[in-house]
Amino acid sequence: MSGRDRINYNGSEGVYMKNIVITGSTRGIGLEMARVFLQSGCNVVLSGRGETMSEQAASLHAQYSEQALYVPCNVQKQNDLENLWAVSSEAFGSVDCWINNAGQNAPYEYIWDTGEDALGAVIDTNIKGMILGCQVAARRMIAQGSGQIWNMEGLGSNGMIQSKAVLYGMTKSALTYFSKGLAKELKDTGVLVGRLSPGMMLTDFITKAPDGSPGEVYNDPHFKKVFNILADKPETVAQFLVPRMISNTKQNASIAWLTNAKAGMRFMCAPFRKDRLI
Repeated sequence: MSGRDRINYNGSEGVYMKNIVITGSTRGIGLEMARVFLQSGCNVVLSGRGETMSEQAASLHAQYSEQALYVPCNVQKQNDLENLWAVSSEAFGSVDCWINNAGQNAPYEYIWDTGEDALGAVIDTNIKGMILGCQVAARRMIAQGSGQIWNMEGLGSNGMIQSKAVLYGMTKSALTYFSKGLAKELKDTGVLVGRLSPGMMLTDFITKAPDGSPGEVYNDPHFKKVFNILADKPETVAQFLVPRMISNTKQNASIAWLTNAKAGMRFMCAPFRKDRLI
């Protein structure tokens, strides 16, 4: 297929979206979205801060060697993002979909106990990195006449406040506002902006602290109870998000996996569920 052929997913014709760039895609939901895009016939550029891929990403890359590319990128650096676009568009001819998925979790602690280094890392990745990614993608997509930019929401995007996760939630609340504003500014350009709401997932954000040690949320019995009711594996969420991105034609679209209705049903059925993620 050429770079502008239509992509079919489960027998349904989608929009022109063949070449995909995903920041922070060496693990978790980013990696699983890459997997589903590749399975649907897309070309995918995997990206992470390391010079080499994680073991899981390397395995996926080897399986789809003609469709997949890895480009190191620290989203806090504009030059890295510019390079990510340049290498991707040169390899596949265009970038039809840019997903700002890279994120930094915060220590599970009260905000007054959070150090300056952690504060900077979370804000520089989740806000600055997302904005820089949007700037790079928007400028280039306006020039090529089309494209879609998707930003990954999270805790805080819906206004919910979780104690000891205020810093992270603040960045996701800002991301939602920014994404809506960017969609308004790009209204008549042919470039679409959307938001992805994956709900709660079993990823490194839950299992590990920012320094790689076991996540402190494991010591919070209330969090564990709620998590086991509402959370899913990233591969489950990716299977839901990707086909809807491929078929999207709307500006300011929001694709939400864990809706209020679904969450309510899970709480109702919780006493009968036996599967537990943590």
